[in-house]
Amino acid sequence: MASRFVNFLCLVFVCSLIVRGNCQPCTFDNLEIAQGKISDDKWKVTITNECPCSQLDVKLSCDGFDQSAVDPSILLQSGGECLVNKGQPIYGNKNFNFAYASKTEFPFKPLSSQVACS
Repeated sequence: MASRFVNFLCLVFVCSLIVRGNCQPCTFDNLEIAQGKISDDKWKVTITNECPCSQLDVKLSCDGFDQSAVDPSILLQSGGECLVNKGQPIYGNKNFNFAYASKTEFPFKPLSSQVACS
């Protein structure tokens, strides 16, 4: 009976190592930003969350960005930072897209986020 219990505990331990091994520490560095020109004065931005966890309160660097080029519910500028989608999550391994008006591409870079794993 005791050996069965020890075997069971060993199995639980090994399973917990396997599950923990699949967890990846995620940061805003797991957010990839790609842009493509839609027309002469319009750009499409795709933010890809390459983490299995959701990331919320995503902020991008946007110092010098013309806020009138995009709906503030999509990208809200405060100083040199822009909050994406009112802070709503970009789910794990999913994209968030938006467009902005400009003759030239703006160099958005991820600044911060809150990671939510469950």
